[in-house]
Amino acid sequence: MDTYTAVKNRLLMLCEEKKMSIHKLSMESAVPPSTVKNILYGKSKNPGIVTLKMLCDGFGISLIEFFDTPEFLHLEQEIV
Repeated sequence: MDTYTAVKNRLLMLCEEKKMSIHKLSMESAVPPSTVKNILYGKSKNPGIVTLKMLCDGFGISLIEFFDTPEFLHLEQEIV
């Protein structure tokens, strides 16, 4: 799995866990809905760390909690 897919999957999983829509996440994190949608639907494949931190704030979790999953421990090497 590549990093983009791991980030997208984690965001979708957290939305489901926290019962948050894209709109609710956007409101809670102050990240525009278009930015969230671009990340989730593949238009933006490299979200910045500040954007991810804001999304984490919206979920009420830390960046450490966001990345602390088996998916992120077993990522493919991005450099070929």
